[in-house]
Amino acid sequence: SITKERTEVILQGTSSLDPNDPTAVWEEFEFKCKPGDLRRRPCLISPYHYRLDWLMWFAAFQTYEQNEWIIHLAGKLLAQEEETLSLLATNPFAGREPP
Repeated sequence: SITKERTEVILQGTSSLDPNDPTAVWEEFEFKCKPGDLRRRPCLISPYHYRLDWLMWFAAFQTYEQNEWIIHLAGKLLAQEEETLSLLATNPFAGREPP
């Protein structure tokens, strides 16, 4: 069945020295086919899905304790690991200091 509402996991980073600062600017890591920027054309692929995007969809139905791989993914994004970044559509910190 398909639900009427869809919860999404969004991964963001900031270059702010204090992430709790209300003026901190948070930037989103965009995935190749996961819903995100409403101005972006929807991704159409068939017959398969991008695995990471698919896993992110199911992760939204559970807690991070049930999906420990998300913690590892966030760590790899913080470390700017090229292999992991290649799975994403955009890296908002490309050419800059890591978040």
